[in-house]
Amino acid sequence: MTDLKALYEHDTVAWSEQQAAALRAAARGGSNQLLDWENLAEEIESLGRSLRLGLRSQLVRIIQHLLKLAHSPAVEPRSGWRRSIRQARVEVDLILDDSPSLKRELPRFIKEDTERAVQLAIRDLEEHDELSRLELPTLKKATFTEEQVLGDWFPAEPPGSGGKP
Repeated sequence: MTDLKALYEHDTVAWSEQQAAALRAAARGGSNQLLDWENLAEEIESLGRSLRLGLRSQLVRIIQHLLKLAHSPAVEPRSGWRRSIRQARVEVDLILDDSPSLKRELPRFIKEDTERAVQLAIRDLEEHDELSRLELPTLKKATFTEEQVLGDWFPAEPPGSGGKP
């Protein structure tokens, strides 16, 4: 039991997956406890899904704002985008500290979430008439490394933006 407590304290996602599997195995084995085993397992699994969703939400926010920094000529919102990126990076660090098993999923999440963030950035830039037809293909093909998303990296400022990384 102490190993489970240590797992819970070290990696909430791994603990939730292990506990959900244990509950289902206990249910199949026939327990004399009057518990809603399947729904208990589902609720425990939802804890892990919730942490993944929180992580992915922050990844989308980071990538969306990196794209806007790289492609928007606007001056004023740039410091807010950089601040939002820094805050989201802290949130990601907190999630990964709580659930280190999510680190192995980062490359897939970044790839998948880049596609979502690109669509959001396109809508934002179009809404403010800040996206040229020439930039659209480049923006749609954007890719980021884990270091770019989670490190201290910021894209070069586009000409005329007046921003500083």
